[in-house]
Amino acid sequence: MTFRPLSLAFAISILPMAANAQLTIEMANIRCEQYLAMTPAQSRDFSAWMSGWFSYQLGKTTIDLVAHEKNIANVKAWCQYHPRETVMSGLKNATGVQ
Repeated sequence: MTFRPLSLAFAISILPMAANAQLTIEMANIRCEQYLAMTPAQSRDFSAWMSGWFSYQLGKTTIDLVAHEKNIANVKAWCQYHPRETVMSGLKNATGVQ
């Protein structure tokens, strides 16, 4: 008789694990039109991720918040004129990172 309640308790305990779905986003495929349509919170997170990735690629080990804000403004301005381009391609062209 104790097996059934124990099994039920175990089943209930693993349900929350099954409910946590994972989402994979291919950052290199985000187009400018998608970037410009992001909510402010999504845009902030995306910009921070891209900034960190490019800083790593360029070997930069410091953070300049003023430059970060300026870079975001420049990328958004570039994206206005290139909505079908990927954000990654624009950043690669701007930085020379391949």
